[in-house]
Amino acid sequence: MSLGELSPGAGVVRAGQGPAIWMVGDTYTLKATSESTGGAFALIEASIPSGGGPPPHIHTREDEAFYLLSGQLQVSVGDETTLVRGGDFVYLPRGIAHSFTNPGVSAAHALLLITPGGFEGFFAELGTRARVGEQAPPFDPSDFERVAEATRRYGGELVAPAGPPR
Repeated sequence: MSLGELSPGAGVVRAGQGPAIWMVGDTYTLKATSESTGGAFALIEASIPSGGGPPPHIHTREDEAFYLLSGQLQVSVGDETTLVRGGDFVYLPRGIAHSFTNPGVSAAHALLLITPGGFEGFFAELGTRARVGEQAPPFDPSDFERVAEATRRYGGELVAPAGPPR
């Protein structure tokens, strides 16, 4: 079944299926949404290129977790930073500032779990539909205010140093 055919009862999203969205230079593929899980969670497959990842931010409504399938990510939580590698799991409760970036030379791949669901609408609203065979364009610093405003609408907050992020 495609994502649009999933129901809160059961469903299948095949490899390579689901809406793929470019956001802040990364590619996010929606595998399960609040709509398809009865609001329980969203599951997003992420491809984070070298140097990619979101600016520091806080979720006020959702907990976030990710399982790194391959590659490596530098994860910052508050003032602490750690390197995670393929097979590692990270849990980020709501209300805590966090970010991640890919310090490696090849893309990192992860499954992001957001609970309860709903924040995936941020990606759908603000991102650009990915095109097969192309890489996401890098983050455009002139988009910072638009991203910050949408983050607030979805119950989050960007925690960035003075000026736009990288």
